[in-house]
Amino acid sequence: MPLEQPPEFIRLLANDLRWTMLRTLARSDQRVQELAAQTGEPMNLVSYHLRQMRQDGLVVSRRSEADGRDVYYTLDLDQVGEEFARAGRALHASLAVPAPVRTPAPLRVLFLCTHNSARSQMAEGWMRYLGGAHVTVASAGSHPTRVDPQAIQAMAAMGVDISGQHSKHWSEVEGAAFDAVITVCDKAREVCPVFPGGESLHWGFPDPLMIEDPQARSQAFDETARRLRSRIQHFLSTT
Repeated sequence: MPLEQPPEFIRLLANDLRWTMLRTLARSDQRVQELAAQTGEPMNLVSYHLRQMRQDGLVVSRRSEADGRDVYYTLDLDQVGEEFARAGRALHASLAVPAPVRTPAPLRVLFLCTHNSARSQMAEGWMRYLGGAHVTVASAGSHPTRVDPQAIQAMAAMGVDISGQHSKHWSEVEGAAFDAVITVCDKAREVCPVFPGGESLHWGFPDPLMIEDPQARSQAFDETARRLRSRIQHFLSTT
């Protein structure tokens, strides 16, 4: 039998630093300096490996809303899952099997953003919908306004009703204990208060309200809702 090269995805993961970085990004978005601090490796080396993973479509980057000089890196979990499945099938068809079903543990989650009007409200709705009775979820903001009608519309189109949710300041939930506190806005991450006991995660999403064109803004709301659903499904499958 002639020798075959392993899938490029497997070769990409066959590096200790890249594997560690991917495991870190699987939980939370990170900046280069944060990945360097966590891995103990120089920033130029971390940047090199991030570039390799970006070229293969596993990692995406975006400018921070809080400070445009900063760049956040996000792991595309759906793409990684597809690549793992493809690599498994390349080895043996029987390896393409569904992930085992987990029995969820009780979970308390808080989502934070600036205005608590769109991204954090949609995240709260998805977490409640997908997590069911075992999840207690809330959302809040540093400068709360109201739940945006387009957020309600985008979620309704996907079968989730968030019309009964309301915006609130995060001082209303300060002192409460959460298992995970998740910022979905770069600005909120910079000024987020400390909540007792919880894991602090960052899932940054561009603010759809910043888009002026009505059609493009509507599409951005739909895309944000879809990406939040994916991120929360992955989060619940491992929590």
